[in-house]
Amino acid sequence: MYDYLIVGSGLFGSVFAHEAKKKGYKCLVVEKRNHIGGNIYTYEKDGINIHKYGAHIFHTSSQEAWDYINQFASFNNFINSPIANYKGEIYNLPFNMNTFSRMWNIKTPKEAQEIISKQRSEIKEINNLEDQAISLVGHDIYEKLIKGYTEKQWGRSCNELPPEIIKRLPVRYTYDNNYFNDRYQGIPIGGYTQIIEKLLDGIEVRLNTDFCKAKEELSQLAKKILYTGALDAYFDYSLGYLQYRSERFELERIEEENYQGVAVVNYTEREIPYTRIIEHKHFEKNSSPVTYISKEYPVDYKETGEPYYPINDKANMELYNKYKELAKTDEKLILGGRLALYSYFDMDKTILASLELSKNSLK
Repeated sequence: MYDYLIVGSGLFGSVFAHEAKKKGYKCLVVEKRNHIGGNIYTYEKDGINIHKYGAHIFHTSSQEAWDYINQFASFNNFINSPIANYKGEIYNLPFNMNTFSRMWNIKTPKEAQEIISKQRSEIKEINNLEDQAISLVGHDIYEKLIKGYTEKQWGRSCNELPPEIIKRLPVRYTYDNNYFNDRYQGIPIGGYTQIIEKLLDGIEVRLNTDFCKAKEELSQLAKKILYTGALDAYFDYSLGYLQYRSERFELERIEEENYQGVAVVNYTEREIPYTRIIEHKHFEKNSSPVTYISKEYPVDYKETGEPYYPINDKANMELYNKYKELAKTDEKLILGGRLALYSYFDMDKTILASLELSKNSLK
């Protein structure tokens, strides 16, 4: 008999398993995929670490989260400075003075503020995402750098999307291309998978094991279940289906040393089907005669069966809360991670939440 059955070998489940093992608890980790690591899984090709499920850049202002993850890998000093490509026009992200200078041929923060302020005034009432975006950054930036990208990401028009999706947008009146404001930022040298391997060292892991297809049998193996999967799946969709957006990733090997000169390029026009191209070698500044890129295509959840981004509109949140109430009737069940909580978490918040659960549960 195990003390904990942990469903999912992503960052949340792996941190919890590691902390449980340290305190003498016996754990079993089951994983639906054929590898550990969840969405931060990386693997090596031609000396380049590939981020299989999209770019994962660790950033945090939490000393606790930074110290914790640095136990398991050494991090480089990678700074995320993505660019946006709109019909061949190149803009720096996040929105800053380099963006504004390119957009309007201006030089000073005062000039940029005046233009944005004037364009913001077009919006008298906020009814949807389009209104919200223009009210934050003005019409020009919205049209070129937000509209097409967002409509691809969510699969519907911006004037049909709730304004809550972009409650705020970073606008900086400085010439600073660092995407994050966090104190610490970097990529683990050698990729993320090594971190999960070390977290799960000495813990039994069963790959290619779909918990929901063998729920009754697997549930009997442990006193408690930490479930990090989709909550509607746990209850066999008995109350209905929660909605997600998904991603399809196309990896391509290119016979040249440097394809796009930066790790991340967003393609913001609606007509291009992918949202961005990741060139993996730039994360760790790899030197090799070839390179690998990944194109990211937002798709309907039904196309891949892989839930990535919860659609947190009113109807979905009402359904999720019904499932959450149902979960309270299962005394063995503990929920954790982005899918079970129907929320999007950065990696540092995932670590901190798992550590908090560990402190409260592992007496």
